[in-house]
Amino acid sequence: MHPVLFEISGWPVYSYGVLLAAAYLAGLQMAVVRARAAGLDAAKVMDFGIYLIIAALVGAKLMLVVVDFSYFRQNPRELLSLARAGGVFYGGLIAAVLVGLWLVRKYQLPVWKTGDLMAPGIAVGHIIGRMGCLLAGCCYGKPTTMPWAITFNNPAAAINVGTPLGIPLHPTQLYDAGAELIILVALLSTERRGKTFEGRTFWMYLLLYAISRFVIEFFRGDDRGMAFNVLSTSQIVSAAIVPLSLFMLWRLRARAR
Repeated sequence: MHPVLFEISGWPVYSYGVLLAAAYLAGLQMAVVRARAAGLDAAKVMDFGIYLIIAALVGAKLMLVVVDFSYFRQNPRELLSLARAGGVFYGGLIAAVLVGLWLVRKYQLPVWKTGDLMAPGIAVGHIIGRMGCLLAGCCYGKPTTMPWAITFNNPAAAINVGTPLGIPLHPTQLYDAGAELIILVALLSTERRGKTFEGRTFWMYLLLYAISRFVIEFFRGDDRGMAFNVLSTSQIVSAAIVPLSLFMLWRLRARAR
C-alpha cells in the first residue's frame, strides 16, 4: 500500500489521484477508439467524454456529501477535503448518465449506441480506479480470516481515510476490480452475439455491475451510509438499477424487432 507515490518539492503526489486520472483517460481513449470503429465522429465523442468526466467527478463528490451528510454537517471545514477525495462511484455514474442524455442531443449522437460505446470504457476506468483505492487504503473490507485477506500498515492511510491497520481485511477493492474485469470481458465477447440492439451493452453493464456491487457491499467495512442499519446507499441504488436495467433491455429488444 502506497498512499503517496512520491513528493515534488515537498508536495505529495497521491497514488489514488494518479490512478484516478489514468482511469478516466483510459476509459475515454477506449470510448474514442470504439467510436471511430463504429463510424461516429471521434472528436465529438472525445468532447462528450470530457464533459462526462467532469460530471462524474462532481457527482461522485456530491454523493459523498449525501452519504456522509451528518459528518460534514458537524465538520463543515471537512468539505475542503472533497478536493482530494474520490467520492462515491454511483454518484459519478448517475451524474454522468444524466448529463450524457442531455449531451447526446447537443452533439447529435445516437443515444443508446453512444451508451454502448462508453460502457466498456467505464469498466476499464473502474478497474484502474479500484487499484488506486487499494494503494490508498480506502473502500476497505471487513475483518476476515480468509487466506487472501490483506493487511494495511501505512499510517497515512489511517489518517487520510481511517483504514484499520494491522488487521486482515477482505480485499474489497480487488473484489470490485475483479468483478469489473469479468463484466468487461462479458460485454466485449457478447456484444455482437445473439439478438443485438442498441442499448444492450450499456444496460447489461448497469445490470451486471449493480448485481456485483450489491453483493460486494456486504464485505465492505468502511462507513458508506446505511438505511435502517440493513443496506448501504450503494445497495439501495443497486436494487433500483437491477429492475430498471431488466425493463430497458426488454423494451429496447422489443422495439428492435
